Amino acid sequence: MKITAIQTYLVRPRWCFLEIETDEGYSGWGEPVLEGHCGAVKACVEEMRDYLIGRDPQKIEDIWNVLYRAGFYRGGGVMMSAIAGIDQALWDIKGKYFGVPVYQLMGGSCRNRMRVYSWIGGDRPKDVGIAAKEKMDQGFTAVKMNATEELQMIDTYDKIDQVLERVAAIRESCGKSFGIAIDFHGRVHKPMAKILAKKLEEFEPMFLEEPVLCENMEVFREIAFSCNIPIATGERLYSRWDFKRLLTAGGIDIIQPDLSHAGGLTEVKKIAAMAEAYDVALAPHCPLGPIALASCLNIDATCYNAVIQEQSMGIHYNVGKSVLDYVDNCEDFRFVDGYVSLPQLPGLGVSVRKGLVIEENFNPHRWKNPVWRHKDGSVAEW
Repeated sequence: MKITAIQTYLVRPRWCFLEIETDEGYSGWGEPVLEGHCGAVKACVEEMRDYLIGRDPQKIEDIWNVLYRAGFYRGGGVMMSAIAGIDQALWDIKGKYFGVPVYQLMGGSCRNRMRVYSWIGGDRPKDVGIAAKEKMDQGFTAVKMNATEELQMIDTYDKIDQVLERVAAIRESCGKSFGIAIDFHGRVHKPMAKILAKKLEEFEPMFLEEPVLCENMEVFREIAFSCNIPIATGERLYSRWDFKRLLTAGGIDIIQPDLSHAGGLTEVKKIAAMAEAYDVALAPHCPLGPIALASCLNIDATCYNAVIQEQSMGIHYNVGKSVLDYVDNCEDFRFVDGYVSLPQLPGLGVSVRKGLVIEENFNPHRWKNPVWRHKDGSVAEW
């Protein structure tokens, strides 16, 4: 079998899909995307085309190593996201060729279903409490929310109080056992992060996400010492070498590699195994599309330390189109009692609506995240 064609598509709301075709009629789908930088990732995939056309798509490890190592320069969000989408498509082809879900080719599953959480928004405590209760009534056992708006390195306590009021509203609406994940989104710096983490203890969150940016990974240990809440991070790390430094630095309880940013299934499977050796849990990052989600679920199926899965259905970023718009097998992505079944179809387990993908690509998006500024005019972390 030989790779004959590679095509990328920009689709709403902010994603990039990729299809790899072969001379034997098998094709595979991937999602090479770095939100806000889709054009750069698309160009990187195009640059890698010379390494792919004519190759046997079943030699996934060798292709991965060629893409990563042969170009001398390596790593970073754009390159690793391009590799990730290609890797997903290759695994999709391999699973379809053998007629089984991808996780069956990775040793089979260690669980029957995967716990998932849902995103909620809302600026007012009452709205947040209502949104969380709605998700609980739908069967979810956990939600995630953004902690705060922009914060300066040293900011006022009224912003701290606003966070506490919103989390308190969820706890009051949903009870003590309901999972609350609080995403700092890298917007908070060490001085305020320590204050927030300590004050949030009384609400017993499921975890705090990205309390500071990963470039300050030596701070995670300090924050961990200041509170008794699990700390999660990893969406802005792109390889096992990035995660090696994170795990060595300590302070992290949950890693969150993104299957469309961190080199695909081939790399994240290795990252997850490394984390397990440090007694660290896995909760893959996935505010993305159906191919990325299916990739996550195949990894979750095989990794003992996988604890919960992010998914973007209903997330505020999804404007114009959402996850299930692009798939024919929507029933396979149905959530029951806060869980989703493992993929059933051969390959990654997603049947892509190619006609809609082509149609969307006629008017490619140029999604960018907002640019926020502090009151003094300086740029704020989004």
